[in-house]
Amino acid sequence: MGSGQTVAVFGAYGHTGRFVVAELVERGFVPVLSGRDADKLKALAHESALEARPATVHDPEALDRALAGTVAVINCAGPFASTAAPVIEAALRAEVPYLDVAAEIEANIDTFAHFAGRARQEGAVIVPAMAFFGGLGDLLATAAMGDWTEADEAHIAYGLSSWHPTAGTRRSGAVSRKRRGERRMRYVGGQWEYRTDAPPTMEWDFPAPMGPQPVIGEFTMADVVTVPSHLAISDVTTYMTAAAVRDIAAPDTPAPTAADEYGRSDQRFLIDALVRSGGAERRAVAHGQDIYAVTAPLVVEALERVLSGRTRTVGVAAAGEIFDATEFLRALAPHITLNVQS
Repeated sequence: MGSGQTVAVFGAYGHTGRFVVAELVERGFVPVLSGRDADKLKALAHESALEARPATVHDPEALDRALAGTVAVINCAGPFASTAAPVIEAALRAEVPYLDVAAEIEANIDTFAHFAGRARQEGAVIVPAMAFFGGLGDLLATAAMGDWTEADEAHIAYGLSSWHPTAGTRRSGAVSRKRRGERRMRYVGGQWEYRTDAPPTMEWDFPAPMGPQPVIGEFTMADVVTVPSHLAISDVTTYMTAAAVRDIAAPDTPAPTAADEYGRSDQRFLIDALVRSGGAERRAVAHGQDIYAVTAPLVVEALERVLSGRTRTVGVAAAGEIFDATEFLRALAPHITLNVQS
């Protein structure tokens, strides 16, 4: 457990940031609250009796002050296209691990492209997309692979009962769409491909308790960056339930609201990760409640493992590469229900 270690949380007052702060406190860490909005930080600091250190990504000295004396930084502030690189630079200067919860495809691609060599050379640890999208799917695909050294295809299907996006999700999505234009992305034959046609629709046979659901195929999420960064799989495809796509596309879909004492919404999720090699296939499935809330135990579990040395590599690394995937997933109980058939 944290034993009083201080951890900087950039974007601490956001929807996901608040879950991360609560999880850090629960595990014995002392969060240092940081972010761009001084008033929101002051309010959260008063509410939680924690220290606030305002900083913007345009002020390296303020970022350095925010990270001073901490053992790590968790970046919860999107759009990550704007925040990831400056906060990573601050973490490298402070010589502390960096973790983020970025679901932005382009931001994660940038992190691998711009920092992989330098972080490896310096022995630094940078874990991007350590969240529901990018982290959990990557861990499941890695666990499903088991002892396979390569596979032909990975399919990660997201079954969401609904998707009430946060303001941060909407901002990040807008940034990604602006960078991508009218194109969509998919990963085929070991490389990125840009397309302008409509993504396919189909039915996905989710395991119980969800069952068959209409999905949007090639609904590309951050796992399509993280999975091929360390697994020898030439085709990686993600899918999303059609109802969830309609929710997030609608401008009037409200933000998530608390439905229990932990602040979680009533949203349910099921992730079905299927890996195929030749004529064989393996699967890992996880289900639980609230994609934003479950990000907190994901990233804080990762933090604990980094700080205790339970890692497999240094540099920029996806969850399934730096951690023992199956062991990590089992440690997430009771936050998820897990079934690995590898």
